[in-house]
Amino acid sequence: MKTVSAIVLALLVFSLPVQAGDDDFKSVVKMIEQFYRVKHQGIPFLAKAGMKVGTTAAKIKGGEAKRIAEAGSVKVAVFEDQAFNGDFTKFRASLNGALNDTWMPLIQTLSAKSADQNYIYLRTVGEKYHVLVITIAERDATVVQVTVSSKNLALLLKDPEGTGKSITDEATINDQE
Repeated sequence: MKTVSAIVLALLVFSLPVQAGDDDFKSVVKMIEQFYRVKHQGIPFLAKAGMKVGTTAAKIKGGEAKRIAEAGSVKVAVFEDQAFNGDFTKFRASLNGALNDTWMPLIQTLSAKSADQNYIYLRTVGEKYHVLVITIAERDATVVQVTVSSKNLALLLKDPEGTGKSITDEATINDQE
């Protein structure tokens, strides 16, 4: 596992250039909207303000909450109570086609039985990393992009699904309250 993590980190550092001005987060949100014919809900201003307060509180609290709060920036798009019907293998192919030039896929899970889809992508940004987490269920979806340090990336590589879920949960917790 350590060897795989080292190879992934080396590939990230040396092979993924970041193009200034591109916004793959918005592209992914639009791709979901077009493919599934759904619309994301914006996060209200007060919820965004609550995220800032929550980030400060998490830094004080420490532990895993502090690691997530240390993210440099967070972008969130939420799709609630909508039908995500369609061939998810075609969606995965479209998503990979759109992101593989600048992002490295880390985790991609598809469940034919429950129609759940989970994707985690990485790319370097200077000394930090962008992590793009996309979760799509039968009636809901979330797209989260955060900036993490190399230390937090190492934690993500140890438990990608658990840390990816933590990132999504932490970024959307104020919207759920």
